[in-house]
Amino acid sequence: MSSGTTPTTVSTHILDTTIGRPAQGVTVELAVREKREKGDGPWEPAGTSTTDADGRCKDFPPLPPGTTQARLLFAVEPYLSLSREPSHEPSGEPSGEPSHEQARGMAFFPEVAIAFAVTPGEHYHVPLLLNPFGYSVYRGS
Repeated sequence: MSSGTTPTTVSTHILDTTIGRPAQGVTVELAVREKREKGDGPWEPAGTSTTDADGRCKDFPPLPPGTTQARLLFAVEPYLSLSREPSHEPSGEPSGEPSHEQARGMAFFPEVAIAFAVTPGEHYHVPLLLNPFGYSVYRGS
């Protein structure tokens, strides 16, 4: 990166929408690639971070010059697979359906990969809204 240029940067955070709280302790990998004459280049690792108590990763390195796409890979399975007790009907029998409390104990999606285009000199904040059976992302600020 030459002096005088603004680096291209990426940050993220995860909100567990099942419990309405940040998701702490999730490993997130940042990878980058550039457009080449004959298509996109391979994904190259650029950094790894773990969400803090506020669910945020703010310590990824700036993207290398020439990067045209970035990808965040969220390893959500360990977070979502926290053990929970089976739910029971009022009769005491197992219900077969997860309760709200135990829904966080399931990991339908073991990982979430989000790829996006980047422009040199911009900052990209890409939040992940997560629950055991779905997720949503957007470009934040």
